[in-house]
Amino acid sequence: MSANSVNTNVGAMLALSSLRITQTALNVASKQVQTGYRVADAADDASTFSVAQGIRGNLQAYTAVQGSLANGVGLGSVTQAALTNISDLIGNLQAKITQLADGSISTNQRTIYTADFNAMTSQISNFISQANYNGTNLLSAGSAAKTFLADTTATTLSMTAQSSVNAAFTTFASSSVASASQAALALTSLSTFQQSVASSLGTNAAETRSLTLQSSFVNAIVDSTTTGLGAIVDADIGKAAAAVQALQVRQQLGIQSLSIANQQPSVLLGLFR
Repeated sequence: MSANSVNTNVGAMLALSSLRITQTALNVASKQVQTGYRVADAADDASTFSVAQGIRGNLQAYTAVQGSLANGVGLGSVTQAALTNISDLIGNLQAKITQLADGSISTNQRTIYTADFNAMTSQISNFISQANYNGTNLLSAGSAAKTFLADTTATTLSMTAQSSVNAAFTTFASSSVASASQAALALTSLSTFQQSVASSLGTNAAETRSLTLQSSFVNAIVDSTTTGLGAIVDADIGKAAAAVQALQVRQQLGIQSLSIANQQPSVLLGLFR
C-alpha cells in the first residue's frame, strides 16, 4: 500500500488507533483516581470483582457480630459496675448494722444509725434497678440470660441472669434493725446477700471478659480482612494520578499527530496545482 494515497490515509489511521489506545488507558486511570478503586466493578476485572464482593459480604456479616458483641460487653460492663458498687456499699452496711446490734446505744443514736441504714439500703435498690443496658437488666427479678453472636456461624456467648442478687436483697431489705437482737439477725441476712453479690461478680466478670476478648478478636479479623480487600481492589492513587497526567500529554500529542496526518491528502492535491 502506497504511503502517498488520497484514498487511504494510513498515517491518520495509525494516529487514530494510537489515540484510541491512549484514551482507553486515560479512562482507566481517571476512573481509578475518581473511585479510589483499581477494580470498581465487573467491567474492570470480573473475577477479581466477584472475589471482592464475596469478601464484602463476609465483612457485612462480621459487622453484625461486632454489634452484637459490643452490646454484650456493654451489658456486662453496666452489670459489673452495679455489682461493684453494691459490694462496696455492703461493707458500709455491715459496719452500720454492727453499730445497731450494740444494745448499749441510745434511742437517739439508733434513730440516726437507722436513717443511715435505710439510705444505704435505698441506694442498693437504685443500683439494682438502674443496671439497665439497651433495655436489659440482668439483676432484676425474673431476668433471663442473654446470648450474643460470637462469629459468622451463629456461635453464641451468654450473659447469665443474676436475679438471685435481687432476691437476696429483697430478703435482706425486709430485715428490721429496730432492736439490737433484730440487727444481729440482719447481719446474717446481709451475709447471705453479700455471698450472692460476690458470686454474681465473679460470674459476670468472667462472662464479660470472654465477650471482650472475642470482640477484640473479631475486630482484628475485620481489620485484616479489610486490609486484604484493599490489596485486591484499591488503586494506587499516586501512580494513577501520575498516569493521568502522562496520558493527557500523550492524548494531546495524538490529537496533533492526527491533525497532521489528516492534512496529508491536501498536500498531495497541491502537487497538481
